[in-house]
Amino acid sequence: VQLQAYGGGWVQAGGSLRLSCAPSGEAIRNYNMGWFRQVPGKEREFVCGIRRSGSNTCPSGRFTLSRDNAKNTIYLQMNSLKPEDTAVYYCAGDSRRTVAIRDAQSYNYWGQGTEVTVSS
Repeated sequence: VQLQAYGGGWVQAGGSLRLSCAPSGEAIRNYNMGWFRQVPGKEREFVCGIRRSGSNTCPSGRFTLSRDNAKNTIYLQMNSLKPEDTAVYYCAGDSRRTVAIRDAQSYNYWGQGTEVTVSS
């Protein structure tokens, strides 16, 4: 499965960005999906995740995750961005029921990453 992540870019603090991720050749509703982010020297950090059932979780109230089955895409809406949100954002997917949605090591498939830069 290939995951295509896109939508990153540069934004001023307080602004918003929407990231998208779509699996090629697979129905996204069959996959548990997650967004992670990483800065140099640190481990990947869980941002948001959505299970096959559609239930989702985002620790930060500034971020929301949605899934459009018709477009076979998940969207990470990021609002009130802060400079500390600057990172490379990765989407991940796995079809197994046993996926620990917040654990990066649980996922078999990863997108290439999209860079988000938030300036102060």
